[in-house]
Amino acid sequence: MKLKNLVLACGTAMALSFGASSHAQSFADCVSTDLANFDGTVVDAALATPALSTLVDVVVAAGLVDALNDADNITVYAPTNDAFAAVPGGILDAITSDVELLTSVLVYHVSAGNQDPRKWVKAQKAKTSLEGASVFFHRQDGSPRVNQAAVACQGVKTDNGTVWIIDSVLLP
Repeated sequence: MKLKNLVLACGTAMALSFGASSHAQSFADCVSTDLANFDGTVVDAALATPALSTLVDVVVAAGLVDALNDADNITVYAPTNDAFAAVPGGILDAITSDVELLTSVLVYHVSAGNQDPRKWVKAQKAKTSLEGASVFFHRQDGSPRVNQAAVACQGVKTDNGTVWIIDSVLLP
């Protein structure tokens, strides 16, 4: 029962946090929104969130579960199922059929340290953990962004990092 309640709480927190980003919130309201807490790893949080099932599937396919579970103090920009569905089929098929390319795309969604994309008014860049490329934080139409992706105003703090729900798949 405890696990079921934990899964429901995380799923609700992640769903609510993404819903919050789609409504115009002031910069101050967005930045001051507290992180939701989840007792588990970034992978556990994704597993507990139905809107991230595609992300979970591709992380498993790329063999990155252990790497993400074993990492410490990471930030994950987590695209929703709708974000994956918006990638044109031919491109998504090409990415998912090549494990090396899939891995490159997925690790581009991970940064070392506690990155908070909500806090930047001017563009700021952060290196991604394994990819070595950079993502850019900025605001557009009042909402925080990682590259072109809108970011939920509420992130989820896990045992080994923070998860930010985003509405687009980031491509390195």
